Amino acid sequence: MTDKTKIENRNSFRTGSIALVGRPNVGKSTLLNRILGEKLAIVSEKPQTTRTRILGIRNSSDAQVLLIDTPGLHKPDTKLNQTMVRTAVNVILDADLIFLLMEMGKKGLNRDEEIMGYVKTETPLFLVITKADLVPREALLPVIEEYSKRGVFKEIIPVSALKNENIDRLMEIAIPYLPIGPPLFPLDEYTDQPIRFLASEIIREKIIQKVYQEIPYSTAVHIESFEEYPEKKQVSIRAVIYVDRSSQKGILIGHKGALLKKVGTEARLELEKILDAKVYLETWVEVSENWKNNDQVLKSLGYE
Repeated sequence: MTDKTKIENRNSFRTGSIALVGRPNVGKSTLLNRILGEKLAIVSEKPQTTRTRILGIRNSSDAQVLLIDTPGLHKPDTKLNQTMVRTAVNVILDADLIFLLMEMGKKGLNRDEEIMGYVKTETPLFLVITKADLVPREALLPVIEEYSKRGVFKEIIPVSALKNENIDRLMEIAIPYLPIGPPLFPLDEYTDQPIRFLASEIIREKIIQKVYQEIPYSTAVHIESFEEYPEKKQVSIRAVIYVDRSSQKGILIGHKGALLKKVGTEARLELEKILDAKVYLETWVEVSENWKNNDQVLKSLGYE
């Protein structure tokens, strides 16, 4: 959003938080990015890509909407996964409105009764049916009718973030559910995430893209240093990539360092667009066995 946003009427201005929750890989991050019009959350076809809460801020003349992307709800098997689920549950408890996302596949809605246990709350609840472009409208109507009869959802809205279908309508309906109040953030901001976090996530996204099959869940990125030189329009970043095992280190580095170099180059180019500056990016790989169950490592990575 831009600093040209003006508040038309402070007495009716609304500010509130919306939690985006659901199973892994139902499209929460894609929806967040589409609503914001900015790439804030990394996106992958692999589930459990989002590991922590990510706040996106959507500003308009009548509302400041705080959209909170959350890790996918699932049965945790490591301390990292336990932290991810706990993060999502805490966001649910604090939100003013909840978007429960369920995915529309070619065989119909991927129904998820277990997930309903996480959102038993007095907070207003929307059912957002994602990837609705995969089926004809007539296939959606029985699903909407069925879930409407439950009396749980304030609204049931099918959307396609990929094709930008029904996104504006979703937000128009959501804003009246938010409380009246002044904005909590400047009207030209679209996140509270520090640029160090965005840098680590972009690097991790490139890793997932390059080693999609081999090590999608076994890597983490820690920014060792982030130095800005405004007078030169330069940024220097040093990042360590953690993996579970030595064999994964070899896969990620690649033959003569070729794969790690590709990861660094693609991450650097994307960061230069975001920062509007020349970026010097240094990456290296370290083995930290079972880091996903190591409290000290998890804390250093910001997974608390």
